[in-house]
Amino acid sequence: MVLFRSEQDFSPPSIIAQQVPVSTDLTCTLYAQTMNSAATILHLPYLAPWDWQQFQRHFALRLLPGVETLDDDGYCRSLRIGAVTGWLAVRPLAGQNLLELRISPSAQAISSTLVSRVRRMFDLDADPQAIAAHFSADALLGPLVAGYPGLRLPTAFDPFEQAVRAIVGQQVTVKAAVTITGRLVKRLGEPLPGAPTQGPQRLFPTPQQIASADLSAIGMPAKRVLALQRLSAAVADGSLELHVEDGAESLVERLCALPGIGPWTAEYIALRGFGAADAFPAADLGLLKAPVWGQGGIGARELKIRAEAWRPWRAYAAIHLWHSYAGG
Repeated sequence: MVLFRSEQDFSPPSIIAQQVPVSTDLTCTLYAQTMNSAATILHLPYLAPWDWQQFQRHFALRLLPGVETLDDDGYCRSLRIGAVTGWLAVRPLAGQNLLELRISPSAQAISSTLVSRVRRMFDLDADPQAIAAHFSADALLGPLVAGYPGLRLPTAFDPFEQAVRAIVGQQVTVKAAVTITGRLVKRLGEPLPGAPTQGPQRLFPTPQQIASADLSAIGMPAKRVLALQRLSAAVADGSLELHVEDGAESLVERLCALPGIGPWTAEYIALRGFGAADAFPAADLGLLKAPVWGQGGIGARELKIRAEAWRPWRAYAAIHLWHSYAGG
């Protein structure tokens, strides 16, 4: 089996503050530039513990120049949903279980959609106590979860963007995948209308743009380019539906039906693209080599069997195993 690189009842209100006064201690560049703009400001609650630093580290490793900006206290990105383009910015509010979301004036009409995406992106609807209780009896996972109860499941803003990143990232490092994806943005990404001077400047390419582009010198093997363009074409013409409305396993089946996409890529798209709580890329090298398995690691088949006990939250098991593998 090919190994790949690594990488319940509570439902808080999705928004508890709207159009609030802008504070004067904003540190993210985009916040500072737009303090006096007509941007919508929303406060998104979550259940503690929740660790901004986990998300800051996650996005720092994968930051896509032109599309995303990041500093110690905030994250900003461009967005396109249908015909709407704009930007959003988030920052944690110190001493409060709230994430502040700022939406550009151009995207205010889709605020409810953006709230849902940002809540998923930063895993704000998770119940850490329920997750910890689920793993508490597991001799291996229990101590990991108890040691870092605030670990969440970082998810991409846009599922198609994550699908592109996952295919580009097959059997290469995260850094190499970011470099290649950055080339796609430079070549194909349109300028963001009304972009802040030091904020996001470009939009991520559309499925149509990637499907029809000449990517012969993009820096990927020809078969991987073909897989990327076939997926993009399928999304563009509607023959591939990127959603988990019928379950993550159905999405994985649809993705694996495309040439060049195997179980690892499909499961990773479900996990990172949709925050599917039970997605589990069992062939991931980081999961197989996590310290809990000892010096020899574990085989993918054995791990897949072992992970059955972690349902319906196998994705959180993956997050803790990755964190352990990274030295957390």
